[in-house]
Amino acid sequence: MSLATIYGRARVGVASPLVTVETHISNGLPALNIVGLPEAAVRESKDRVRSAIINSRFEFPTRRVTINLAPADLPKEGGRYDLAIAISILAASGQLGETNLRPFEFIGELALSGDIRGVPGLLPSAIACQQAGRQLVLPEDNQSEAALVDGDAVFAANLTQVTAHLLKLSALPHCVTKPDLDYWVEHKDMRDVKGQYQARRALEVAAAGGHNLLFIGPAGTGKTMLASRLPSIMPAMTEAEALAVASVQSVAGRKMGVDWHWSERPFRSPHHSCSAVALVGGGSVPKPGEASLSHCGVLFLDELPEFDRKVLEVLREPLENGEVHISRARGQVTFPARFQLVAAMNASNEAYTGEQDYYQSSASQKYLKKLSAPFLDRIDLHVEVPPLPSSVLVNAEEEGEDSQTIRLRVEQAVARQRVRQGVQNAHLSGRQLETICALSEEDKLFMQQALESLKLSARAYHRVLKVALTLADLSNTKVGRPHLMESLSYRKMEKTLAGAITN
Repeated sequence: MSLATIYGRARVGVASPLVTVETHISNGLPALNIVGLPEAAVRESKDRVRSAIINSRFEFPTRRVTINLAPADLPKEGGRYDLAIAISILAASGQLGETNLRPFEFIGELALSGDIRGVPGLLPSAIACQQAGRQLVLPEDNQSEAALVDGDAVFAANLTQVTAHLLKLSALPHCVTKPDLDYWVEHKDMRDVKGQYQARRALEVAAAGGHNLLFIGPAGTGKTMLASRLPSIMPAMTEAEALAVASVQSVAGRKMGVDWHWSERPFRSPHHSCSAVALVGGGSVPKPGEASLSHCGVLFLDELPEFDRKVLEVLREPLENGEVHISRARGQVTFPARFQLVAAMNASNEAYTGEQDYYQSSASQKYLKKLSAPFLDRIDLHVEVPPLPSSVLVNAEEEGEDSQTIRLRVEQAVARQRVRQGVQNAHLSGRQLETICALSEEDKLFMQQALESLKLSARAYHRVLKVALTLADLSNTKVGRPHLMESLSYRKMEKTLAGAITN
């Protein structure tokens, strides 16, 4: 056989399109040519593959070898095609006999010795291979990622083991068992928080409905401490959510079990000096940013007004749509970014020295002007975190509820939402919200007066209703006046913030 066709996978964002590796060996001067839009790392694979084949005790053909990576218009980058190229050369040169290679896909980078090295972003390839009904042959270093998929994947340490498996001389081991999603990851506990009952309540509401949250208050009142404990009360991820999170982490090159855990919701806290590309992703070869690395988790922005205003504005689209679309000359990539935003802010220190309300002081007005009203409009809960009295700090004997107790209530509320509409309340469409959250005539009049008084936008109105629906789910009742009033109380600083921004 002088022609062989092998399957591999490319990496485009969190997608993994099929790549067909076609190898043809013909008479002529010895040469090896790779076509099909290969990047530099792929073009260099010819030297890695040649040494790997020779050091694995196979013969490298001394004829003209042409390798085509199809489709030709899809850019190919990285060393993930090495293994597929090597197997295709061995098959085309007749060293694998009449072995049927159609049921297999190959991914891995080859060392000169023939060892197979791990590659980043393998999980999306494992998912796509499983959907195609083929067996994936992958590096040993990537077995923990492939085990997350209920597919037929095997791993190998070197090229010799792969050829022995194809020739049915010995079988490669299957990937390890998928870890349990119910595994409890140790978090910081809500019990550590003293006082701040309104902020604790807001955290519970945010976790139950998937709402965005803004803490406002002086420095040292516990805003960061509260935000860091939100993952401890969030509901457990579904398997689909966990796979989506794992795919993003895999594409970003983060190692499972070291940089992240299968059942743990992400918590990202970028410094306020980060750029827009670092926040939402990008680059010549687009990679996920902090927004996508927070998918199904928490993105915490401390000292919110210290972020560059243009950097914050790029979050408006993912906050609304749950996705980040990156367009470059070479193509477009979409990364998931359905995160919960938790932000913390305080006015400058000069605002706390006098008796004047620090939200009305000139220093605070200048501080708040760094934010835009459309950005703040996308945050559901605005919660003040005031300084604690010294007696609470020094003589605190009564401990608050621990995270597991709160999480139980949150999971019950989320279960009601998933049965009723399939998603958390924060992700309801306008039409779904109108159907589910049907108000009485008296409550409609009450909300109309509240909208006029607080000057809320249409978006803010819908977010008030979503928070009210979450409050009703936590109490296992229908939406009523108490829920609407509490929901509106979380936007009581709307006019203050809007006034400071627009003045």
